[in-house]
Order: sequence, then C-alpha cells, then structure tokens
Amino acid sequence: MHVLPNHFYLQAVLSVGFEKYCMQIENSPVSALPRMKPAPIGNKGIWAAVVVLSLWFGSLAYLLNYPWSFTDPLVYVFILVQMHLYTGVFITAHDAIHGVVAPQRPALNYAIGWLSATLFAFNDYKTLSRKHHLHHQHSGTFDDPDFHEGNANFFLWYYSFLKEYISWKQILFMALTYNLLKLFFPWENLVVFWMIPAILSTFQLFFFGTYLPHRGEHHNPPHNARSQALNHAWAFVTCYFFGYHLEHHAYPYLPWWRLPKAREATSQVIEL
Repeated sequence: MHVLPNHFYLQAVLSVGFEKYCMQIENSPVSALPRMKPAPIGNKGIWAAVVVLSLWFGSLAYLLNYPWSFTDPLVYVFILVQMHLYTGVFITAHDAIHGVVAPQRPALNYAIGWLSATLFAFNDYKTLSRKHHLHHQHSGTFDDPDFHEGNANFFLWYYSFLKEYISWKQILFMALTYNLLKLFFPWENLVVFWMIPAILSTFQLFFFGTYLPHRGEHHNPPHNARSQALNHAWAFVTCYFFGYHLEHHAYPYLPWWRLPKAREATSQVIEL
C-alpha cells in the first residue's frame, strides 16, 4: 500500500473514496488482507492522548519525590511502569504523525504530536515525522531509516536505530533539563525514574516495534512486516499493540487502540 504524502490518512481516504484507495493493494502479495474502512473517531484520539500524557506526568511527579531504596521491590515495578508510560508518550507522537490523534483538528493534532515528541527526550517532531513516513514508504529496505545498516545483529541494529534518531541537540537539552531539575528533586530519583525508564523505553520500542516485526525475510512487500500472535493483553503490555505491526502498515489510518480489531480480522484470512 502506498503511503499517502498527506499525514491525515482518515481525511484523505474519505475524500478520495475507500474503493479507490484500496485498489493500490489489489496486486500486492498482501492483497489477501481484509479491507477495513477508516471510521471517524471523534475525540477518542484526543482523550487517549490526554490519558497517556496525564498518567506519565502524574507518575513522574510522584516518583521524583519517592523515598526509594535498592531493597524496595516497588522501585523496580515503578521503573517498568514508567518505561511503559514513556513508550505510550512516543506512541502518542507516532499517532499524531499519522494524523489520528485529532484528525479533524490538524493544529491540535500537531501540537499534541510536538508535545509528545518533545517529552520523549526532546525528539524533533518534524524530523521524526519525515523519517517515519520514509519508513512506511521503504519498509524493510536500505532506504528505510529504521532498517539495519547491512548487519541484522540485534545490538548493531539497535545502535544504528539510536544513531538515526538521537542528535547532539537532544543530549544537550537533556543535560540542561537534568541540571535544572536536580535543583528541585534528588538526583537519584531523576536517574532512576526519569532517565532509566526513558532509555528502557527505546529498547522496548525497538525490540517490539522494529526488530521483531522487520527482521529476517519477508514475502509481503511493500509492508515487509509481520505481526505477533493474537494476544491483546501481551500486545498492549509490550508496545501498545504495535506488535500487530503488519496491521499498522496495512492500515496506517488506524490509531493504536484500534489495532486489536484489525489483528482479529487479519488472523481470519492470513497467517502472519
């Protein structure tokens, strides 16, 4: 499926007609995938973003004052929770890139995407958007910025993935923010509950959202992706349903919280 240059997939598909849009995959190896009409989502994408961002901020505010100790088992639980919420912040930015946070309100969609990308280690939203659309257009090829640089070794691929998205400006902003925040919060809490979860979430996003879906050989161009087995609880815990990765590539106009329905539909017709 060709990735539309317009970020707002839902509006684009509705404007040109669903049948015309779907004609693009008729001769593709993935033509067995069911057609799924995009449906208006109202303000659900906005509310999903508000919930994720509020939980992340509220959790961080609480944990920055938490009397932590290496012997406290809750510390390790909180780190994992905060990691998952950090991943949700990135997923919110990702959905904004696809125009499905606030499809009918482009300015608000952009603002939420920019805020989410900034909160996730000061990512540049425009750069992130440009590279992510290249990922969809050239998925699983050497023109894909998320693909490995010729060596599919996990750690080398992870390194090239980080190198592609981390800039010196981000490192500078993170350093400045850390030094500012430690005037108000214990530096140990900043490291344990702000920095470590952020680093772990990049691993989570890479492993479940890039490495597993795109590694190895694929026979379903142009998506060149696979999905994990149907298990909604596990799919949410691992990466907000982005383990259902073929569905995301096939239906980029679906927000993350609608991918389970898509996976249920594809599981009936094709082995992923």
